[in-house]
Amino acid sequence: MLFRIHFFPGLCFLLLSVVLVLEVTRRLLGRYPERKILFVPAAAISIVLQMFGYLLEFQRVQRHLPALLSTSLECAALVECMWLIGFFFALLVWAKAPRFQASRRAFFQAAGAGMCIVPVAGTAFGIVRRNQFRVNEVRVPIPNLQKDLDGLRIVQLTDIHLSPFLSEMEFARVIDMANETRADLALVTGDLITRRGDPLDACLHQLSRLRADTGVLGCLGNHEVYAGAENYVTTHARRMGIQFLRQQAEVLQFGSARINFAGVDYQKMHSRYLVDAEQMIVPGLLNVLLSHNPDVFPVAAAQGYDLTVAGHTHGGQVDVEILHEHLNVARYFTSYVQGLYQEGNSSIYVSNGIGTIGVPVRLGAPPEVSLLHLCAI
Repeated sequence: MLFRIHFFPGLCFLLLSVVLVLEVTRRLLGRYPERKILFVPAAAISIVLQMFGYLLEFQRVQRHLPALLSTSLECAALVECMWLIGFFFALLVWAKAPRFQASRRAFFQAAGAGMCIVPVAGTAFGIVRRNQFRVNEVRVPIPNLQKDLDGLRIVQLTDIHLSPFLSEMEFARVIDMANETRADLALVTGDLITRRGDPLDACLHQLSRLRADTGVLGCLGNHEVYAGAENYVTTHARRMGIQFLRQQAEVLQFGSARINFAGVDYQKMHSRYLVDAEQMIVPGLLNVLLSHNPDVFPVAAAQGYDLTVAGHTHGGQVDVEILHEHLNVARYFTSYVQGLYQEGNSSIYVSNGIGTIGVPVRLGAPPEVSLLHLCAI
């Protein structure tokens, strides 16, 4: 049942952090009992911060605080959790340090210090890298693709999360990069902002600058739902020439060929996906589905969609490769984390997206403007 709740990861972080705070405090008091007056209040403050970080995942709590403050508190709680993990292992290493062998003791002390520093240094490096935007060009093979669609260029923006950690000026640079691709069509696949109070109008203003020969289509993400902004985004974007497809389809002409684009609102994870979406398929045309959540792909493929374009995962946001295996949080929730996947004659592309949530960090999952090239096979 917990996996049905979008704040389940936050609950895990809260429990882990509280356990770490209590264990670290116990170990420090065992070593330095005379400093109880310092350690106990620090532990209490840490637990309060972690509880705030968790509670701020609830809209009824968020709306009572400015967006900058709530975002900063949530970020601080996550950074503290990562530091606590490093500090806990450092204490374990220091406990192994021999008392009477100076050289080995120095080694253990240095190793423990490194464990404290690595989470902080990694976070700092990830903060610096979070806005190193790039254009990621991807060839998408489509069986029996019509001649006039071969080489079609589709630019995708997703998971923008315009917020205190992504300024309008930085996002304007992303729009400029997307326009420089001179794509035939632009797609926006959800999560314009993170929470209520974020600059939604500024995001829409920048999106209105998107230029593509055939226009701009989109679908909505889970954060539009959390912010209660679905209708606002749909209405105001339409006035700016952007059509968000909400259980709707639009057929576009490219030369003598046509493509049917269908869009759905965010599909809640572990629910029944794409109910009645097969009714939007147009036989004989290339059918493309816009869905924020990539988990729908097996259902979309079974229904007959040739290509699904998605986001949502941020590529894991922090992706570590060990022995050719990619380790990131997103893999615990979906098999479709980043890049191109194929199932039979159907494909899905999952973009890393632009912005961040939680901690403003990107490591191993760089933010991207995705440029899809349709290719006949």
